[in-house]
Amino acid sequence: MKIFIRKLFFKPTKTKRAVFFLISDIIIFVFSLYISFLLRFDFDIHHQYEAIFLYYIPIFVISKIFIFWKLGIYQINWRFVGLNDLFKILNSLFIFTVGIFFVNLGLQHWYNKISIPKSVILIDFFVSLSLVLLLRASKRFYIEIFQNKSDGKKALIVGAGNTGERIARELVRSNVYKPIGFVDDDDMKVGTFIHGIKVLGTIKDIPDIIKKYNIQIVIIAIPSLNHKKVREIFNVASNLGVKDIKIVPSIYNLPSNITVKDLKDISIEDLLSREVINIETQKVREFLQGKKIFVSGAGGSIGSEIVKQLLKFDPKLVIAFEIDETELYNLKLDLEKKFKEKNIEFITIVGDIRDFNKIKSLFEIYKPDVVFHAAAYKHVPLMEHFPEEAIKTNVIGTYNLVKASIESGVDKFINISTDKAVNPTSIMGATKRLAEIICTSFNSIGKTKFISVRFGNVLGSRGSVIPIFLEQIKKGGPITVTHPEMKRYFMTIPEAVLLVFQAAAMGKGGEVFVLDMGEPVKIVNLAEALIKIHGLEPYKDIDIIFTGLRPGEKLFEELLTAEEGTLKTYHKKIYIAKISHKYTKDDIENIINMLEAMLHNSSEDIKEFLKGIIPFYKSNEH
Repeated sequence: MKIFIRKLFFKPTKTKRAVFFLISDIIIFVFSLYISFLLRFDFDIHHQYEAIFLYYIPIFVISKIFIFWKLGIYQINWRFVGLNDLFKILNSLFIFTVGIFFVNLGLQHWYNKISIPKSVILIDFFVSLSLVLLLRASKRFYIEIFQNKSDGKKALIVGAGNTGERIARELVRSNVYKPIGFVDDDDMKVGTFIHGIKVLGTIKDIPDIIKKYNIQIVIIAIPSLNHKKVREIFNVASNLGVKDIKIVPSIYNLPSNITVKDLKDISIEDLLSREVINIETQKVREFLQGKKIFVSGAGGSIGSEIVKQLLKFDPKLVIAFEIDETELYNLKLDLEKKFKEKNIEFITIVGDIRDFNKIKSLFEIYKPDVVFHAAAYKHVPLMEHFPEEAIKTNVIGTYNLVKASIESGVDKFINISTDKAVNPTSIMGATKRLAEIICTSFNSIGKTKFISVRFGNVLGSRGSVIPIFLEQIKKGGPITVTHPEMKRYFMTIPEAVLLVFQAAAMGKGGEVFVLDMGEPVKIVNLAEALIKIHGLEPYKDIDIIFTGLRPGEKLFEELLTAEEGTLKTYHKKIYIAKISHKYTKDDIENIINMLEAMLHNSSEDIKEFLKGIIPFYKSNEH
């Protein structure tokens, strides 16, 4: 008991609650034993048991409190008491009852004078259990029954499953929003009640429910809901004037015990890409676990995500290589502690992939097993004006990494490519296509297996339209879109990186993998959705204007050239492009030498040279 009191008072934040329950339990246990004697003897306790009753009080009280303490009953927060907590209390009192029952049985046999009737013990169990449970659950009952009078926003919860039930329970407790009802696509749930809140209809009934109940906030509580359905619900709700639309995290990031705090405002990622991406986690782990991994362009959108997700697969060493010291420093601040906690060595190095001697030196020192090459210039219009810079980084930089990888015996080299490498109309696309060709051509030279992974735009990456549009909305508009028919593929950065890992693990060498990016999205629709997300109306609050195609742009990006076609893999999201143009190692070295000699030539000369070696490259100056 002294140990319990000492520990209790050394936790000041929990002291008041624990002392309250301690005192309450003492009163309950004394009362429970007394009422048990009264009930056993029809409210006329025999004289012989009056003294015994006083003798048993400290035994019952101290023993029960000790068991409660050992089983953590005094750590229960009565505001959030649940079935597990109630079962804990039942278990604690059951342990005491069984123990005292057998002790009393022994006394009846050996020293009957101080024993008590067995029925008193059983009555005490039920009385004390009832009173303790009632006390512990009282605050929750009060909150859920009497305080469910919130003046907060009227909320409609989409999804009456486990997640929706938890959200409803949290809304009732927090008193922030007033849950009006549920909708769910399961017809069997319609008309039922969850925590006193009715399932009003199915998802198709949302418009009528919003109008009828004057709904002010819609909460999408189905973590596995695909982006098409999310977009449909968003459009219906926003068109009916609902400005506040929240959603639970996707299945990737769903907490085990979701709360109201985990709800987030609906984002463009939720509207465009929420499909669950499945990968062979064990196969990826076998590929990466215990390996030394070099990531170029580690401060960029894709590179930094690669570094972050490597944490899940327990490599031995991760080398983050980046020319932008600010981004590299931020990455180090963000991840250094996490790598240390997992006992993974994490090294950040400032450097340029154009510097072959530095790359070669680093590879000789660290001898990486796997290289993820994400460093590149990717801004399409800007590279049209500086093609020599795109050549230096996207082509010669890739060649430097490829050469160093072969010389140091890297096992696998994964080149991050782009849909702009297909039928390229820009210097950026042409140089990324040449980077693919370099990797394919060097695949059979040494032990290093070279793989390219080609995909479209990733949401929120640096240079993508999303940050540009957000900045334009912040300034009050207008949003500028180059053409009303402009379409692009989109995927979230985590999704893209997971598929890169999957492709890297399954690649045998020499492949150009193509990721299934889903359906292309009209950029103007993307702009309209972003405006709505911010509670504004397109063309009224924020205008959208069309500026015309920029140099190097095309209306519709392709993931394959016409002559390539694809081969299926066993993963439904990954295909292999059929490469029709082959180059030898000598061909590539000659091309590199000629490009280096042409770096000071005019942009037109460089583009004309690339047209002669890049399949289907046709520059678009308009």
